[in-house]
Amino acid sequence: MNNMIEVRRLKKYFKTPRGMCHAVDDVSLAVERGKTLGVVGESGCGKSTLGRTMIRILDSTEGKILLNGEDITNITGSELKKVREKMQIIFQDPYSSLNPRLTARETIEEVMKISGRYPRKEIGERANAIMNLVGIDNRIKNSFPHELDGGRRQRIGIARALALNPELVICDEPVSALDVSIQAQVLNLLQDLQDQMKLTYIFITHDLSVVRYLANQICVMYLGQVVELSDTKEVFERQLHPYTKALLSAIPVPDIHTKMKREILRGEVTSPIDPKPGCRFAARCRFACERCSQPQELREVSPGHFAACCRVDEIN
Repeated sequence: MNNMIEVRRLKKYFKTPRGMCHAVDDVSLAVERGKTLGVVGESGCGKSTLGRTMIRILDSTEGKILLNGEDITNITGSELKKVREKMQIIFQDPYSSLNPRLTARETIEEVMKISGRYPRKEIGERANAIMNLVGIDNRIKNSFPHELDGGRRQRIGIARALALNPELVICDEPVSALDVSIQAQVLNLLQDLQDQMKLTYIFITHDLSVVRYLANQICVMYLGQVVELSDTKEVFERQLHPYTKALLSAIPVPDIHTKMKREILRGEVTSPIDPKPGCRFAARCRFACERCSQPQELREVSPGHFAACCRVDEIN
């Protein structure tokens, strides 16, 4: 398997006054080169923390991160700087992620200046080429972020992420703050850029319709852990974990005459602060039993389809 990035038993904990918050807890997965992994789950499940830990914006607590087969978990200094150029991120908020004092052109040029990889004469030409690639008009190249709408700001964010020719791009809910019509434009742009530049994406979102459109594989997270992992088509046709079933049942259908069978979740969400061993979804799961108090391993239930549920064979 030609994996671009792989994580093994990755953990990221944060110290709080009440204990350790298990934001990412024992996650193992791999993303194939040139493909898109969609990471989904409700707010607070650890999606963004996972992405930021994978590209070393955050240091991991435990586990391994492999980029092109090379262990980058603990590298520092100039080695880390070189590796980071291969991994970039598109942030959720296209306004707060941009420097308000820099124009569109300066934002993109700044990245290349800091890297030191390009001669001064080449920086301007390359910035123009990237802005043209992502559809930034000449008339807005010298505009500041506050002078632009959300879609144009996000195009600047995308151009900045691509400035150093990365191999892997983390898309951290890049369209959630945009209008629906602008969302479609940005999604089409990301797909076109992936084809042209042979990019690998990790697409973090809570919008399942988006990952159905973009992703080759879907990873479902709940309170810091992966509960289901499989090809996109397989997940939408056959959900194995009760949480995934509930998540997909909440997708709205644009037909008032279609009767939807909703999986209504009841019960309290388990605290991520020093959680007890066992299934963290058990408190809200109608299939919960005594066995759910034991640690749940992510296992291959059918070829390429993984789920972390001890009753998966009984409820499917």
